[in-house]
Amino acid sequence: MKRDTGKSQQVDALGTPVLSSGQRYLLAVVSILGTLCLWQLATAAGWINEVLLPSPADVIKALIGSILDGSLFKNIAASLLRVIEGFLLATAIAVPLGIAMGVSRTVFGLIDPLLELLRPIPPIAVIPLTILWFGIGELSKVLLIAYGAFFPVLVNTIAGFREVERVHVHAAQALGANRYHIFRDVVLRSALPFIIVGARLGMGMAFIVLVAAELIASNAGLGFMINDARYNFRTDQMFVGMACIGILGFGLNLLLLKIEGRLLRWKTS
Repeated sequence: MKRDTGKSQQVDALGTPVLSSGQRYLLAVVSILGTLCLWQLATAAGWINEVLLPSPADVIKALIGSILDGSLFKNIAASLLRVIEGFLLATAIAVPLGIAMGVSRTVFGLIDPLLELLRPIPPIAVIPLTILWFGIGELSKVLLIAYGAFFPVLVNTIAGFREVERVHVHAAQALGANRYHIFRDVVLRSALPFIIVGARLGMGMAFIVLVAAELIASNAGLGFMINDARYNFRTDQMFVGMACIGILGFGLNLLLLKIEGRLLRWKTS
């Protein structure tokens, strides 16, 4: 007979044991270091042309050079500011509009056809029109990023308000809650996970649009850095720019996860 130690391992919905935070960090380190070692081995052995795919050592040298001449921090600051401004603008418009469309069938019926016509249009296709309307300054870049981030936030916000469990609303009504408290404590709390997921998707889309937006006569930014390295055939510099975009995106996504954990403490507890 097995003795009950009083501890049971957590499992997910499929019955798979849940990894601890230490195990996840260990797997992440092994994955990254293993990829870098294989990459270095492939370039050192001559299996891949280093002009086309520089070794990790060459990328690190280019990174150090960009840090020493000050260009890297200048480009990171320019891109980060544009992404944050565009993302905040998109969120400030998409969340209230998504709430209105999710709550009111009339508002949804009026606005949804227009949005469904615009949503398939990629941000790159809007670049010529953006230049014509707003010029080649910072405003056009921020608006392009906001356009790319807008639809993921909007669609997930609408879905969050449409997926509210009616039984929860009826239970709150039975307990004497008024419309304001039902909206604040039931509907909004149920929709928050969807809104956070939409924000994370919107942030990812903002970085995707960033490179295209910085092709509009930019003199700073990670997209400009990658494009300039392409003209000079500096693939190591291109990898530095791409790595910085990945790290920035990872950091901002982690920040959104922390915000989600704070806002949804009731869900885990």
